[in-house]
Amino acid sequence: MNSSSHYFSHGTIALFCGKGMDFRPKVGTLQASFNGKSEFLNLHVFPALTSIDSFRFQLSLKSRTSQSQALVVRSDHPQNSDFPKYYSKKEKKPFPVPIVDLRRAARERLKSRKGKPKTPVPPPKNGLLVKTLIPVAYDVFNARITLINNLKKLLKVVPVQACRFCNEIHVGPVGHPFKSCKGANANIRKGLHEWITNATVDDVFLPVEAFHLYDRLGRRIPHEERFSIPRIPAIVELCIQAGVDVPEYPTKRRRKPIIRISKSEFVDADESELPDTDTERPKRPVLTEIPDSEIVAPSDEEETTLLAEETLRAWDQMRRGAKKLMKMYLVRVCGYCPEVHVGPSGHKAQNCGAFKHQQRNGQHGWQAAVLNDLIPPRYVWHVPDVNGAPMERELRNFYGQAPAVVEMCIQAGAAVPEEYRPTMRLDVGIPSTIKEAEMVV
Repeated sequence: MNSSSHYFSHGTIALFCGKGMDFRPKVGTLQASFNGKSEFLNLHVFPALTSIDSFRFQLSLKSRTSQSQALVVRSDHPQNSDFPKYYSKKEKKPFPVPIVDLRRAARERLKSRKGKPKTPVPPPKNGLLVKTLIPVAYDVFNARITLINNLKKLLKVVPVQACRFCNEIHVGPVGHPFKSCKGANANIRKGLHEWITNATVDDVFLPVEAFHLYDRLGRRIPHEERFSIPRIPAIVELCIQAGVDVPEYPTKRRRKPIIRISKSEFVDADESELPDTDTERPKRPVLTEIPDSEIVAPSDEEETTLLAEETLRAWDQMRRGAKKLMKMYLVRVCGYCPEVHVGPSGHKAQNCGAFKHQQRNGQHGWQAAVLNDLIPPRYVWHVPDVNGAPMERELRNFYGQAPAVVEMCIQAGAAVPEEYRPTMRLDVGIPSTIKEAEMVV
């Protein structure tokens, strides 16, 4: 054969099993080709093929039967690329800073301190307050109260849907059609939600509680005292430890640094010579929550827009201020459950019911907390046009998401913050029909 490659579309073909062969029989058109330079066929093994130098088969099977495929709409920009990662209940949360980096930093600190005199412990580790963070703590405390009061007013003009069987909510006049319900009898309803309009502030602004500490440097809370110690919102406890005075929750304020005896023992310094605390400068006023019976809805659209903008500013101020406080005042979170503790070390209450808690005897796996552990943003689907057509299930990948507080303010007339534009997918056009979505794909 003169040509280096020959093709056969029919006839009897001898198939040899050897290196380089790949034969997968399927229904379709059969094509075989052989090349003059073979690497797997030896002439001494196959003497009957002496007239052929070498050859190789290449099988190309193509099915002519058409199969119906389900419509799958895809997008080049996933709507959840910038969201906080969802961790399974069977998976432990990662440390904010890896253990290897923490150990390396500790070794570097020991090296730098070697041969040098010990420096005084800075606040708040010595029991004193960080004076520069006291105004920040008051701003965070008042911003939280402003946020709650404004959300109560916005709930009267912005509809928020809540599922009857699960804890999912949706901001808009009509609930979304996505099959994501995991509540009771979800398999019967095929994952569809049953929406009702009875959402509260706690559904939009998730409450995270923690134990209130009278002395943040005192002993850890034992398991037997878990019911005798009050629990308050964790952000409020952080503000109290940072300098906010709340008469309902007294706390110990030191005016002299503690005297450290050992790593885990200390005594308070004598403060009898210091003047009374009443002679100090007056404290900043704090806001209070408005009762539900006294909530008045905004009268017109302009007032609603101003209220929404004020709510967005309070949300941003609370998160930015809390992030500053967390850099100095330690906040712990359990690596297995959402339990939060504000203080240098976590409590000893054995009330963790997360995955494999029996092996830990119900004890929490404390680690450093991040901002979303203290103030969790509850992401909801962003409605592109409240007065337009409802959301379609097939276009799910084209819709964005935003925290429920931000979505409520946007639907009330506030401008979209720049930091939330990537997650809300505002820069990506949403197809009006499924056919347009197929063209995008």
